Amino acid sequence: MKNQAKRVSKLLDDFHQTGKKGVAWLIDPDKIEDEDQFLAEFSWIKSSSLDLILVGGSHISRDNFSQVISKLQALFEDISVVIFPGSQMQLSAEADAILFLSLLSGRNPEYLIGQQVTAAPLVYKLGLEVLPTAYVLVNDGEMASVHHVSQTFALPNSKPELVEATALAGKFLGMKFFFLDAGSGVKSPVSPQVIQRVKKTVDLPLIVGGGLDTLDKCKVAFKGGADLLVIGNAIEKDPNFLAEVLAYKEVKNLSLNVN
Repeated sequence: MKNQAKRVSKLLDDFHQTGKKGVAWLIDPDKIEDEDQFLAEFSWIKSSSLDLILVGGSHISRDNFSQVISKLQALFEDISVVIFPGSQMQLSAEADAILFLSLLSGRNPEYLIGQQVTAAPLVYKLGLEVLPTAYVLVNDGEMASVHHVSQTFALPNSKPELVEATALAGKFLGMKFFFLDAGSGVKSPVSPQVIQRVKKTVDLPLIVGGGLDTLDKCKVAFKGGADLLVIGNAIEKDPNFLAEVLAYKEVKNLSLNVN
């Protein structure tokens, strides 16, 4: 059951305004064979400093989307669960909020506005907190599943001015949140130069994900200006990695309080 006290937009705004950093865990229901076993492995998160749980993926073929969200809500009742949709089919009343994405880096109308038009009436009925988000794919030319599904290419890290202009267009269109994503499982994350330019130009909450598989990469993304990091594949390969990133985040945020 949704808790109206969980305001994800306020959490993201607070990160942006205070300079504190957040971490989100991205879960792809398609990759969960045994939900109870999977969640038992991560039961320690209940007492951790994890800020958000995102649920979604480019390919959702199993009919367990709402079930996974419901179980996450029951186990991690103090952590907001947010839908990170790969299509208008990935919706659930069990979630707290939804990243209402428009893929601004591509020119496929289905992911710019088509899927959104189809999903909007149901999202309205479900009463989810809606986070209007400019979604921009950025990497060094690698193809991830999101590129194949959306039939679009990522903007290059080598063209920070193009990424900056794309994000600025999203701001002028009224979007309140920005997600720079390199794509699931890629080796090259969004560059710190791109993060820094977008953060300075839009001056709004900035989410960064994709390719963050080492603590050093996470540190670089935070230093560049990311307010919230999204980590998925690296946690699937090494569950301890999440604890490592959370520990670093806590120390970093504590230093802000001291100063």
